[in-house]
This record gives sequence, C-alpha cells and structure tokens, in this order.
Amino acid sequence: MRLSRYFLPILKENPREAEIVSHRLMLRAGMIRQQGQGSFTMLPLGKRVLDKVNRIIREEQDRAGALEILMPTIQSAELWKESGRYNDYGKEMLRIKDRQERDLLYGPTNEEMVTEIFRSYVKSYKDLPLNLYHIQWKFRDEVRPRFGVMRGREFLMKDAYSFDLNYEGARAAYNRMFVAYLRTFTRMGLKAIPMRADTGPIGGDLSHEFIILADTGESQVFCHKDFLDLAVPGESVDFRNDDEIGGIVKTWTTPYAATDEMHDEAAWSAIPEADRLSARGIEVGHIFHFGEKYSKPMGAKVQGPDGKEHFVSMGSYGIGPTRLIAAIIEASHDDAGIIWPESVAPFDVVIINMKAGDAECDRVCEELYAAHMAAGLDVLYDDTDNRAGGKFATADLIGVPWQVIVGPRGVAAGEVEVKRRSTGERDVKTIASLVESLGKTQ
Repeated sequence: MRLSRYFLPILKENPREAEIVSHRLMLRAGMIRQQGQGSFTMLPLGKRVLDKVNRIIREEQDRAGALEILMPTIQSAELWKESGRYNDYGKEMLRIKDRQERDLLYGPTNEEMVTEIFRSYVKSYKDLPLNLYHIQWKFRDEVRPRFGVMRGREFLMKDAYSFDLNYEGARAAYNRMFVAYLRTFTRMGLKAIPMRADTGPIGGDLSHEFIILADTGESQVFCHKDFLDLAVPGESVDFRNDDEIGGIVKTWTTPYAATDEMHDEAAWSAIPEADRLSARGIEVGHIFHFGEKYSKPMGAKVQGPDGKEHFVSMGSYGIGPTRLIAAIIEASHDDAGIIWPESVAPFDVVIINMKAGDAECDRVCEELYAAHMAAGLDVLYDDTDNRAGGKFATADLIGVPWQVIVGPRGVAAGEVEVKRRSTGERDVKTIASLVESLGKTQ
C-alpha cells in the first residue's frame, strides 16, 4: 500500500476527549472516528488490525472444535421473555418496536437466540457436543461510555455457546474454551491471567475472566506470581483429549487469582508476601458455565442414552475484538506511539523513502516494495514528499514492527537502514542481503 494513496488521517495534537492511552493513540493514528456517544467507525488502519485479531480468534475457536455461524443483531423480545431475562436485564438493553408494534431489541448477547436455534434442530445426545460461535456487533446502552473502544455502546463481540448432555460434558467444553483463550491471547502478544469472576447478568456457577496487567486497567486484580512463568500450550495441544485439556486448566487455576469482586482476603493473606501480585487489570475475555439456566425455560432438551429427555447443559464464551485492540495498545506502547505485536500489526513493514522524487531512492524503494510483497508481507510504502521527521513520527505512531529507511547516501553505498520498532534497534544492511533474506521467509 502506497501511503500517498492511503487514507490515514493522522492527528498531531492529543484529542481532548481521550482519557486513556489507547483512545488517544487510536484517534491520533487515524484508526477510528467517533460517530456518536460510544460509537466508532473503524478506519482503514484500524480495520486491518481488527481483521487480524478476528483471524486469530477464528483459528483458535476452529482448532478447539467450535463452528462459526452468524446471528442477527436485532432479536425478538419473545425469546427473552421465554428465558425470563427481558424485564431483568436492565436499561443497558436497547428495546425497540417495528412498524407492526412488535417488541424487538438490539442484542447485547445471544444466549436466547442460539438456544432457539439449537432446540429447533438438535434432538439426540448423538449430536453432542456442539459449540456454535459468531463474531457480531452488540449494543449495550452504557450509562457512561468512555475510554474509546474500551467501553463503547456498540462493539464487536466473539461469543461462543456450548451444548452438552450433562455437567461433565459441559465442563469439558468449558475447559476447551479456557485453553483456546490462553492460546488466543498469547498469539496476540498478551500475557492473560484467568481469574475467578462474577457471572453478572449472564448467570451461572463457574466463570473466569482473562485479565492482562496494565497500569491503566479498570479494576484491581490479585494473583500469585507463578502465573507470570506458566507455559501456554502450543499448537500440538490435542483438544480431543479431555484429560490433557483438563490438566492444563488445573495447572492454570491452581495458583490464586481473582478479580476484586471475587477476592478472598483470607486466601490472599496465606500466600507469602513475596509471591503476591496486586495490580490493575483489563478484561480481554470472559467465559461462563450456566448449566440449564436457558435450556430449561426454553425447552432445549435431547434424548439421552437412557432414552429419557435431558435439558442440555450450556456455557458461553466471549471476547471483544474491538476492546481487545485497545487492550493491546494499553499493554504495548511508548511515548512515540503504538508498538504492535507482529501478529496483529496493520502492516509488517513500512518502507520510508527519505527523498521521494530522487531517481535512485525511488528505484530502490520500488524494488524493495515489490520484494516484500512477493515474500507475502503486508507493506506500507511511504512515498510522500513529507519531511523526514514527519515520516519517522508517523511510522512510530502507527507502530509498524519494522521500518526500512531508504536515503540518498545509503543508496549510493548500496545500503538501507532497518529499524525494529519495539526496541529502537537499527541495523545497516546491504540492499542485496535484505532482498535475499526476504526470499528465505517465503
């Protein structure tokens, strides 16, 4: 992508309305545009990051055996009245009527709708286990939306819903999602700690929030320092092996970890002081088991191996991709701007032409641009005639992991400078060796 043809509305000044780092940097880097209270447009740079976040989420959900569907944003109030939640959910639910005066709502979550889908088609235990997920827009009418996409009213959510014959099967489904979440956040460069949590309006009796530690976190969290050194399962983990998955979950839930709402001061005091970690945290995922909370009132049942009908045992599992982008920035930035983990960066490399219009600089930049794209990399080519300081500031602000700096003096010597955004390290490479190294990455 040539920067001269790209839509990247950079802001030089800090926006007054931005209270936290991620909101400020997303506005300054031209990632988002606020359209209303708690509502944002994802601009091209932000959409590229969002797509990469969603791709990782999908890969790990699919790996764990979940199946993707896509449910509507507008839901019938009748389903919520069946479950008993319509009047209980509160003012966060946006209630509307259509032209026939039918009660509808803009979905804040999808337990009722997915339960209706399940009960319409699944009648036997032989079709279990089943886990359906989608990535869809949600709306919750927050009293005070703030912090940009961290706490908006309209937001993207990956929500998965598991259906099993009994608690044992549901617990195995819960464990699979638990491990899938560990892998998901690790692939995005985050150290997420699963903490016992309150189930809130979703309901249920088993729940974990996945928390990343950040100074700007919304709430106080408490955990054993052992979590900092626990190994996350690799690609070889077998999600079909319930014992293996259960063992991983046991390892990750044995040390003490809890959000402020679930904090046990007595248990905390029993931990040696040197092993305690109390910090601010940001929630990046939340999983629940709630058994028959929805299946019973909505009649979602299957015939079991005993010939009798059983209400299915359910769970739900959420990740907010839009919120997750902000959380990554909160955890990875410096005074100059964003530092993207390579897995979710909008571009892998930015080629900076220090003297656009110079025949040799232009030639080398075009050669490198073509070579990087041929290697399968996402490339941003700064071919603008802006001053060098502005080009460096933009590259640092938007956080592209690698910068290739092409100037007249270096080109004359057959060299370019390569900068790693995360460390600031710079290395001079010959043009030939850089091109050759790209061929090895294919």
